[in-house]
Amino acid sequence: MDNGEIIVGIDLGTTFSLVAYADAAGPHIVRDEHGDGRVPSVIGVTPGTGNRPPQVTIGWTARAHAVENPQATVYSVKRLIGKGVADVHEDLPYLSYAVAAGPRDTVQIDINGRRYTPEEISALILRELRERAEKHLGVPVRKAVITVPAYFDDAQRQATRDAGRAADLEVVRIINEPTAAALAYGIGVRPESTAAKTPRGHVALPMARCTSESGGALDQTGQTVAVYDLGGGTFDISILRLEEGVSQVLSTAGDTHLGGDDFDRAIINLISHEIRERFGVSVSAPATKQALRTLAENTKIRLTDHDQAEFELDLGRDRVYRRVITRAEFEGLVAPLVERTITLCEHALKDAKLHSADIQQAILVGGCSRIPLVRKRVGELFSRPPYTALNPDEVVALGAALQAAILSGQRTDMLLLDVIPLSLGIETMGGAMGKLILRNTTIPCRATEMFTTFVDGQTAIQLNVLQGERELARDCRLLGQFELRGLPPMPAGMPKVEVEFLIDANGILNVAAKELRSGQAASIQIVPNHGLTRDEVDQITRDSLRFARADLDAHRRIDLLNQVEFDTQKTVQMLAKVGHLLDDADRVRIDHDIAALRQFAQETKDLDELYRRLTAFGHSTLRLAELGIREAFKKGT
Repeated sequence: MDNGEIIVGIDLGTTFSLVAYADAAGPHIVRDEHGDGRVPSVIGVTPGTGNRPPQVTIGWTARAHAVENPQATVYSVKRLIGKGVADVHEDLPYLSYAVAAGPRDTVQIDINGRRYTPEEISALILRELRERAEKHLGVPVRKAVITVPAYFDDAQRQATRDAGRAADLEVVRIINEPTAAALAYGIGVRPESTAAKTPRGHVALPMARCTSESGGALDQTGQTVAVYDLGGGTFDISILRLEEGVSQVLSTAGDTHLGGDDFDRAIINLISHEIRERFGVSVSAPATKQALRTLAENTKIRLTDHDQAEFELDLGRDRVYRRVITRAEFEGLVAPLVERTITLCEHALKDAKLHSADIQQAILVGGCSRIPLVRKRVGELFSRPPYTALNPDEVVALGAALQAAILSGQRTDMLLLDVIPLSLGIETMGGAMGKLILRNTTIPCRATEMFTTFVDGQTAIQLNVLQGERELARDCRLLGQFELRGLPPMPAGMPKVEVEFLIDANGILNVAAKELRSGQAASIQIVPNHGLTRDEVDQITRDSLRFARADLDAHRRIDLLNQVEFDTQKTVQMLAKVGHLLDDADRVRIDHDIAALRQFAQETKDLDELYRRLTAFGHSTLRLAELGIREAFKKGT
């Protein structure tokens, strides 16, 4: 790479994690001595004795000893990162290790009396990947591009960056997993012999043509593609336009709590129920939970290639549970989960203002995309066999390596344009949501808007930063709060407060506010305590459509009531200053109009009539406003 700088690409997954790099021949997965690029996202801890510290194992070794070391083996930590304990309550019955509440209700993992954060566990996995890359490349690795699910919120992205920092890695970019996959498919696999130098000295990586299951080849230009990413813990669907080296995300949807773990749990629930019915035994011991989890995962994998899977579970005391699960039975268990992914695909198409017929290729990513039912339903939705030319376990890491090559200067012929998944804004007077950046806006992006005060002499403003699609603040998620202090006391409406939202290329939000008259400024990088629950993610978009009309009316009512209060308050103040210059009849009329407008505003549901009366009130007080301006001018001269 340029100047000898190494930037690796990392797919930090729920079940498996991978590291890759790019050179003149293209992107490469870093593999172990057995040729496997996967590192299980599992760590095991054995307690220390005497002066000996606890011993930590990572990857395949930790996974192999999970049943004998159940309470000190941590897996699926990606589903906990950036979350609060309340967000993960549905996961707890399936975990063999203990989860406790840390500061601000954040998740902590209790192993042998020592508390670990999900970031610390993730950092151990990232450090293992970094060391694997260093051993393979023979040079230090200190920078990385790390992928995250498209629907990871700001807390989860920040937590991922923190994990990278704890692993001695500078996270130079966070990119969405489906976007990384599309980037990998936009390039293809390049044999080393095809690499060539450009006149500028950068490496040009010629396109390869990969064949899909349907026998067709992925055209690298002018394609609108859907990337269906069903991993171990999360699901994402992104609609992208690939054209002349530019990958532009048109829309994205997903669920950070829907993936292979949930498919496993469908099997676990079936087995647990039958064991209770047959033997009267509750499956609650940590070792049994681990054994069940392993059994369910292996069953799911076997049913991908076979019509049935047979297994047995020794429960002790001569109790042996034997079972044959057919593929048809498994598909019946997981069909609701698959349909949830299809519904999200339909939402993404709608947001992109496209129909399924507009999609040239449906690209499958993630280990669970191998499930026959998944491939069948995706094929039915998009009316074409899904595209699976690259290993679904590896494609995200390959794309991350290509993004690393772009950032290091190795590639100059590609551009990656991603989007934010949910709208962002601030709470305005009366509890409305003032949106500054709308969902599916391409990042990086910046938006500014002017605000003012509502109370005379106000010297501080509290800004509540919100995320969501509803029109009222109470229906959106509060991301963070900060105050703009030290404002000089001025009449209401005089301060000019410029609020700026800036989302960087990693999808991290920075908010700044500045009062332009005084120069007072404040800012915040949003670091919320925990992420969205699954239900919140599902409901945000549904509710925005369901309550769209009512929300818009409520927002409009708040705006009109604010304007009524502001205009009448200013009129009262103006009457006190220059009312003596009016005829008595005009003063009485204005007093009556003020009271009538305020009363009507509180009682009416007819917003159009309220707007008309507010406009008429403005016209009826023009004479008073003119007198006020004249008096102010006289005093000024």
